[in-house]
Amino acid sequence: MAETNTTAPPYIMIAGPTASGKSQLAYDLAVHCNGAVINADSMQLYADLSVLTARPQPHEIQNVPHHLFGVLDAAHRASVADWLARAAKVIETVRAAGQCPIIVGGTGMYLQAGLRGIAPVPDVPAAVHQRCVDMHRALGPAKFRSELARLDADIAERLVEGDSQRLIRAMGVALATQHPLSWWQQQPHKGAFSGTAVTIAVVPPRPVLYDRINARFDQMLAAGALDEVKRLMTRRLDPRLPLMKALGVAPLAAVLQGEMDLADAASLAKRDSRRYAKRQMTWVRNNYNAQFALEKKFSESLARKIFSFIR
Repeated sequence: MAETNTTAPPYIMIAGPTASGKSQLAYDLAVHCNGAVINADSMQLYADLSVLTARPQPHEIQNVPHHLFGVLDAAHRASVADWLARAAKVIETVRAAGQCPIIVGGTGMYLQAGLRGIAPVPDVPAAVHQRCVDMHRALGPAKFRSELARLDADIAERLVEGDSQRLIRAMGVALATQHPLSWWQQQPHKGAFSGTAVTIAVVPPRPVLYDRINARFDQMLAAGALDEVKRLMTRRLDPRLPLMKALGVAPLAAVLQGEMDLADAASLAKRDSRRYAKRQMTWVRNNYNAQFALEKKFSESLARKIFSFIR
C-alpha cells in the first residue's frame, strides 16, 4: 500500500497496459482537477522515439503540464531509483504550484516504487558491471544463470535465462556488496511518495485492447515511426540499452536492414505489443490495489467519485 502522510496532499496514480487509454484519462483528470501529468513509463522517459513510444501530443502538453516525458537520451540507462528520485522532485514542484500530481504509466516497477519505496540496493561500480557483462558473454545465458544461483538462488530462480539485464545486475550486486540482491530486497524500503495515493486501473476488455494496439501501430507507421527507428539506428548504440528494446524497434530495424518486409514487421510488432499488454494486465491484477477500475471511457460521474474520494 501507499505510504500515508497526513501532512501531504493526495496524489492520483493511473496504471494500465499499453494502448488502454490511461494517458487520455490522465489528461482528462488533469483538466478537471487542475492537475499535472507525471510519466511513469520507462520508454517515454527517452527523447528519441516520441511516435513509437506514444508520447502525449504537443497540444496536450501545451494545455496541461506534463513532466518526465522525453527527458533522457537513448544512451542513458534509466533505473527505478533514478525515476523515483526525479518523480519525487516533480511532485514537490507540482504541489508547490497548487496542482494535483497525476502519475500515469505502465511500468509496474515504477508504480510499485512510488507506492512502497525501493530497497536500498547500492550502485554497482562500472568496472564490476563490465566484468559481469563480459562473464555473461563468455559463459552464455544458461551457465551464467547457474553461476548466479550459487550466489543468489532466489533471484536466479525468479529470472529466466533471456532476462540478461536483470541477471547481470543481480550478479553485479552480489559481487560488489558481498550480499545477494534478494537479501537487499528484504531490507526496509525507502522513498515512497508522500501523501495517500488514489489508485486507478484502466483495464479494457482484452478484444478491445488488442484492436486498439493493432490500430495504434498502424497510426505510428503513418506518423513516421520507421523514420524514428532509422535515426536511432544511425547512432549505433549498444543494443542492450533499454530504448533499443522498445516495442517495435527490432522489427522496424529489420525492415531498414532489408531482412523483413514492412507488413511482416508490423505484424510482429503488434504481436509483441499484445503479449506485453497481457503481462501488464497480469501485473495490474496481481500487484496493484486499484480503488477505481475503469473499463470504458472517462465520465463525469467517475470524476465526481474520484474528487469526492480525494476530499
